[in-house]
Amino acid sequence: MGELLQTAIEASIKGGKEILKIYSTEFEVVSKDDDSPLTMADKNANDVINTFLEPTGIPIISEENKQADYNVRKEWDTCWIVDPLDGTKEFIKRNGEFTVNIALVKNGSPVLGVIYVPVSKNLYFTDANGSKAYKIEIESEDQFDVAEILKKASIISPSTKPNKIRVVGSRSHLNVATQDFIDQLPEGSEVEIVSKGSSLKFCLVAEGAADVYPRFAPTMEWDTAAGHAICQAAGVKVIDQNTQKPMQYNKENLLNAYFLVTK
Repeated sequence: MGELLQTAIEASIKGGKEILKIYSTEFEVVSKDDDSPLTMADKNANDVINTFLEPTGIPIISEENKQADYNVRKEWDTCWIVDPLDGTKEFIKRNGEFTVNIALVKNGSPVLGVIYVPVSKNLYFTDANGSKAYKIEIESEDQFDVAEILKKASIISPSTKPNKIRVVGSRSHLNVATQDFIDQLPEGSEVEIVSKGSSLKFCLVAEGAADVYPRFAPTMEWDTAAGHAICQAAGVKVIDQNTQKPMQYNKENLLNAYFLVTK
């Protein structure tokens, strides 16, 4: 597992480097055009990530890969789940809040996760056993030592401050279901809405910068698996609102149910 973690970290950083090559250009976003810069950023990052993950021999579910039929996938006890560029709107807005997500899933549960933020160079990851979560700002995408990253990263944990409830909301808008959730919080609670894009919403709760993340809108497994792993390692729950149990992965339908992230 230690080698797999190192592979995932290296893949995420190198994938992020490919995204920045496109992000730093004066791109125009052309909808439904396969040659648009955004699509190229996704594809280029995915290609690089695949070169790292494929040699592990573990099958990959990526937003940018052709998905294997469920009759094949259901036989997998272990798989990678990857989003090479999570946060399309944030990429287009150039606000830097997009990520590379890589998770390792065993028997439907995330056991290892890495989230890399190319613009800030912040790296979030679990340990090899998925029992602790860490954060570090790397100095360079060209020259880095994964062993040094593992040694110097700081443990992150959720907040224990009870003075206010910080709710992670969409950078764009709060939908009705999310507003209803906020309205049902204990009377008299001081509520603060914290806006953030992409899988960084999970990281905010895991590192104590927010307290709860209600996601009552569609997401796919690759949007959440890495964030779920990091939250779980930090002692934060990610609960499927249909089953009231932890979210499951490599399902027949890769669409997630609504979920709640809370300490």
